Amino acid sequence: MKEEIRFGEAVAYYRKNLVFNKSYLFSINIINLFKELKKKKEFELGKQLLRSGTSIGANIMEATAASSTKDFAHRMSIASREARESLYWLSLLKDCNHLQATQFHLIEQCEEIIKILTSIIKSINTKASN
Repeated sequence: MKEEIRFGEAVAYYRKNLVFNKSYLFSINIINLFKELKKKKEFELGKQLLRSGTSIGANIMEATAASSTKDFAHRMSIASREARESLYWLSLLKDCNHLQATQFHLIEQCEEIIKILTSIIKSINTKASN
C-alpha cells in the first residue's frame, strides 16, 4: 500500500529528497502512534518516541541548509542517531505488547531510514577521505 504524503508549503521543496520524504512520512506515523499511546496512558515511552521520531526529519531538513560538508555530515549523523533511538523505542513497545500488528511496519520504516542515512554518511566519509 503506497501512502500519499501531503506536504505543507514549508517542506514542499524537499519532497523529491528520498530520505526526507521517508522521514516525513515516518514522523506523521509516529505522531499518530503517540496519540494512540496517550489514550492508553503510555506517556513516557510515547514522549520519548515522539521526540526522537520527529527529530529525524528535522535534522535532515537542517542538513540541507548546512554551511559545509562537515556540518551536513554532522546533521545527518544526528538524524541517524535519532533514528536508531526511535528503533529502540519501537522495539521496546513491540516487545511489551504496546504495538499492534498493523503498526509493526513502523519498525521496517525506521530500519529503512537508518540504512539510507548510513549510506549517505558512508558516502560523505569516503569523499572526505579521498
